[in-house]
Amino acid sequence: MTSTPDLHQPRPERFSALEPQLVAWRRHLHMHPEVSFQEHQTAAYIAGELRGMPNLEVSQLTPTSVLAVRKGTRPGKTVLLRADIDALPMTEENSFEFVSQNPGSMHACGHDGHTAILLGVAKLVSEAPDWDGELRMIFQHAEEQSPGGAEELVFETSLMDGVDVATGLHLNSQLPAGVVAVRPGAFMAAPDNIYITVLGRGGHAAHPEEATDPIAIGAQIVSNLQHVVSRGVSAMEALVVSVTYFQAGTTTNVIPDRAELKGTVRSFDPGLRERAPALIERVVKGICDAHGARYEYRYENGYRPLINEAGVAETLRQVALEVVGEARTREANATMGGEDFSAYLEKVPGAYFNVGSGNPELESGFPHHHPRFTIDEAALSTGVQMMYAAALRLGKAEL
Repeated sequence: MTSTPDLHQPRPERFSALEPQLVAWRRHLHMHPEVSFQEHQTAAYIAGELRGMPNLEVSQLTPTSVLAVRKGTRPGKTVLLRADIDALPMTEENSFEFVSQNPGSMHACGHDGHTAILLGVAKLVSEAPDWDGELRMIFQHAEEQSPGGAEELVFETSLMDGVDVATGLHLNSQLPAGVVAVRPGAFMAAPDNIYITVLGRGGHAAHPEEATDPIAIGAQIVSNLQHVVSRGVSAMEALVVSVTYFQAGTTTNVIPDRAELKGTVRSFDPGLRERAPALIERVVKGICDAHGARYEYRYENGYRPLINEAGVAETLRQVALEVVGEARTREANATMGGEDFSAYLEKVPGAYFNVGSGNPELESGFPHHHPRFTIDEAALSTGVQMMYAAALRLGKAEL
């Protein structure tokens, strides 16, 4: 692979010199988490840091997102880099000095690290004497809560006007720090939700024959929904149906008149995703009809499946080979997790990749959304190097 000679790639020592600032940014953000659509102070902090950097146009397309743009004088493509900035509504159980100061809110998915990484890229880009084409860096709100901040930015603002290609990263505590993983094609699933209410007839628990028991009916629904996966679709298709909420009753001697069930449905294939609501309702209706109950059913689409464009994914793989070397470049595993970066890929080709942040010695291997989640901060520099090099390469790539 040839190098990109006149694009002012920073020297390795410049990345090293940036590391303390990356850590400081990440720890400030970790201490002050804000949940989806409430990231007002987070956005203000990011905007303030960006406005202290030269050669950037800084704006806010929504109340809690921030956009930084670097326009060069030389020809090139318009590249979009994205970082998500929101936290989760959960209580942190870590004990380090920069633990969350906002009770009930925590950066338990690495978004503080994503933000620090893109701030680092912005700083290096702002210091470059020139740039090829245009680089847009979007600090996106509300990835954790459907319909997601990407939906608003992509379809309700001018963010994507003229963009040629998009990329972003996610820190991954289940990969060793320093590893980069990318894959072409299906990477992350569509995370849809189901809501079911079984409407029975209440009565005394000593006389179940006089009632229509929604708990017994709901239990059959939970069990039989797995037949949608094992018998309703091809074994070659990937589908997950998980009931994660079952609420009914108030005491021991009363059969309630209703039971509420909630769950998630995960898929990659658009055709299967389209069939899934009817397959699930068929089971619910059949069981309720068989037992004389009524039901209410709602299927809620979440984010689209995230499908990496093969050419962009290959470019990112080549960048990873240069940044971290062959031994630390891997093909990412597809996951049933969801990610609203998929919205950007509705408009332009792009790809999403992982940077490892796990380190047993630092206890940074807890899974995402765990109350003790944290990262090996050495991953921040890897992320900056990957995103910066990707921006350079994608700005020149034939797409």
